Amino acid sequence: MSTREPLAFVLRRSGARWALGLAIVIALAGHALGRYDIRFVDSLDAMIYDAKVRLFMPRTTDSRIAILDVDEKSLAELGRWPWDRARMAELVSALFSRERIAVLGFDMVFAEPDASSGLAVLDGLARGALADNAAYRQALERLAPRLDYDQRFADALAGHPVVLGYYFSNQDVSSGAIPAPLMREGAFGAHPFTLFDWTSYGGNLPALQQATQRAGYFNPVIDFDGSVRRVPLITAHQDGVYGALSLEVIRALFGDASVTPLFGDPTDPAAPLEGLALATPRGTRVIPVDDNGAALVPYRGIAGSFPYYSIADVLAQRIPARALAGKIVLIGTTAPGLMDQRTTPVGEVYPGVEVNANLIGGMLDGTIRFAPRFAARLQAFALALAGVAMIFLWPWRAPARATLLVAILFGAIVAADLFAFGRLGWSQPLASLLLAVLALYVLNMSYGYFVEARAKRHFAALFGQYVPPELVEEMSRHPEDYSMAGRRAELTVLFCDVLGFTAIAETLEPEALARLMNEYLGTMTEVIRAHRGTLDKYIGDAIMGFWGAPVDDPDHARHAVAAALGMRAALVELNRTLTARGWPTLSIGIGINTGPMTVGDMGSSVRKAYTVMGDAVNVAARLEGLTRRFDIDIIVGEATREQAPEIVFREIDRVRVKGRIAPIAVFEPQPQHEHADALARWHAALAHYRAREWDEAETLLATLAAQYPERQVYAIYRRRIDALRGVALPEDWDCVSAFDTK
Repeated sequence: MSTREPLAFVLRRSGARWALGLAIVIALAGHALGRYDIRFVDSLDAMIYDAKVRLFMPRTTDSRIAILDVDEKSLAELGRWPWDRARMAELVSALFSRERIAVLGFDMVFAEPDASSGLAVLDGLARGALADNAAYRQALERLAPRLDYDQRFADALAGHPVVLGYYFSNQDVSSGAIPAPLMREGAFGAHPFTLFDWTSYGGNLPALQQATQRAGYFNPVIDFDGSVRRVPLITAHQDGVYGALSLEVIRALFGDASVTPLFGDPTDPAAPLEGLALATPRGTRVIPVDDNGAALVPYRGIAGSFPYYSIADVLAQRIPARALAGKIVLIGTTAPGLMDQRTTPVGEVYPGVEVNANLIGGMLDGTIRFAPRFAARLQAFALALAGVAMIFLWPWRAPARATLLVAILFGAIVAADLFAFGRLGWSQPLASLLLAVLALYVLNMSYGYFVEARAKRHFAALFGQYVPPELVEEMSRHPEDYSMAGRRAELTVLFCDVLGFTAIAETLEPEALARLMNEYLGTMTEVIRAHRGTLDKYIGDAIMGFWGAPVDDPDHARHAVAAALGMRAALVELNRTLTARGWPTLSIGIGINTGPMTVGDMGSSVRKAYTVMGDAVNVAARLEGLTRRFDIDIIVGEATREQAPEIVFREIDRVRVKGRIAPIAVFEPQPQHEHADALARWHAALAHYRAREWDEAETLLATLAAQYPERQVYAIYRRRIDALRGVALPEDWDCVSAFDTK
């Protein structure tokens, strides 16, 4: 805000814009702080997050984790799914004994008993029709262990690092068995957290769960748009806390490593949950999670970022030797009809088993990104900082500059966020801040266009007929500095008149005369406006203009003289056009004077005009009249000459004009066709004349007249010398020429 602007005016002009801007910032800050949700902002944040994930994902294959696939090839060779548990037992045994894998995880549930062997039917016969057949019962006892496929599968699982899968739900009834909880909810103490809580579960057969003692749920977090960006690594059921499949696989890899919650400040019972501390033989690993216990999935790339092997090929030993040795192996499905498909930031159809694989890889590498606990406050602070700058400090009146600054700010915000995401692993919302910058830009540009344009239109209505558009634009930037009220100021005024206009008017038809004058006045007016002049009025064929108001112009004298010289040059071109039409050519006389005068809107209630008045204005009009006496097209006053030192002038005379007692010196801008030596001889002749040295002055004037016969001023002074020779002049003769007519 300029110190020249009264506070009341600033509030009247910008208060509404400030209020709207603050409303935008406050609304977005409330969303950033979690006071409420704005779905559009959430959607934009999700899109930005997905774009950053795709930008920074390494797009490499993680060979530490292999996926055994229940694919179409396996179904074709091994039959429809689910396969009998004897085959699953064979697969588990092959993986640990032959392939030497490190850990096996099942991204599936074995919830129902396997009746494919027919053991249940045989048992029914033993208890019924063949109950008295001892041989049958003995044979059945021998065959039962081989036909109990579930037990064979359980025996294969026992003693190996196997993690079964299960799921939580909010149904009325639970089924199957799940492992013991990782910890009790009391382990969190009074620290704030909001774990997902479930009422029921779908687990595995108790015999299978008992055989391995390990299992992990595979419930992801489905965001509002259906995409999987997070997976809760811990969740709540009743009073226990359970681990996700991916976390349990990591625990199994490190010998059933213990897990404890990690808080921002362990001594502060109000500190938020920051991560999970996993105790491993190589030290503690910290896995960052949010207040829901969820971790962001560190996607490596599109589907297929891990080596896939068909289960049929594994069982048939068609995979390379030691291809699975030492690897974490996950068993999942991709066959049509069985496929566990998810929508993710890196693909609309993405295997659910790969979601877990990405989490396992991220926990191994420590590349799981997280939102720092100060993210909300940081975003709110950035919103406040950017908002204050853009609302109160931004140069909105300079649209190009404002747009450049907004582009720089926008780019800086994006660059900082990309650095934090890519190098620091911070994932924080960005949409609120970007929306604030864009919204404030649109608001202020629109406000400037629709509201401040009204002020420009007002100024154009007031001053547009007097001053050029660029000055109206300049004035509209600080409208409080301008008014049409009368004021006193030092300005420069110009009068221009057509010489012999009456005679010209008598030679032309009215229509032709009107066309001629329109072209003449239009041409001269454009020159005045091009030199920052204010058009005062047309007086018949005369033009009146002034410089220095309504826009201050410290070079008003120089601009006025430059305009006069431009009018002289423009007249030459205009006369060529008039001659081509057969019309008479024009000659003009221009008088210019600088001095104090009153400027403002003057007139009556019927009609007013923005004009200048004062003695200096009258002198300028008299100087224009002198152009006829000296046959010179431009004459300026002494004050004008003093304020335009860059222009070369020649003094013409000292005169006393009508209505003014004090004499003034008058000057002519040096004609371009005269040389410097001619100017020096003229000034020398003028000095001799004023010293009454008639012969010396006469000699110099004769030389100048011979060189420039068209210059009548030399002949005028020679006639004066002839008249003064032999006249007894008083001692106080002041060499002043008096002119009693306008």
